[in-house]
Amino acid sequence: MSRYLLAWFLMIPIAAANGALREAALVPPLGDHAARQVSTLILVALFAVYIGFMTRRWPIGSGGEALCVGAMWLALTLVFEFALGRFGSGLSWQQLFAEYNLAAGRLWALVPLWVAVAPYFFFRLWRAV
Repeated sequence: MSRYLLAWFLMIPIAAANGALREAALVPPLGDHAARQVSTLILVALFAVYIGFMTRRWPIGSGGEALCVGAMWLALTLVFEFALGRFGSGLSWQQLFAEYNLAAGRLWALVPLWVAVAPYFFFRLWRAV
């Protein structure tokens, strides 16, 4: 399980690079809202490539283990995001939770959802091939 903990920490620079790309290349032509939507989809795709690679390199042993990895990654992602947003960036709880409002076109909830289910998805995929 410790290797999957390490794998989660390596997702942080991927997310940071995606955020930098969003601010530099997407916000100017698209505006903040649309740039966040596109950036979220890009991050889900980047995480798919990364998680697919990592789970191929370090195969997950069972469906139960895959679910545990996903739960661990979800918890780490949420704690990191809310701690950084609240205490690092000084955002209010209302601002943080607003990013999860799918009805308002905020797609960020797809990232933690994908992080949670991706280990099981790739466990099943790699078993099938």
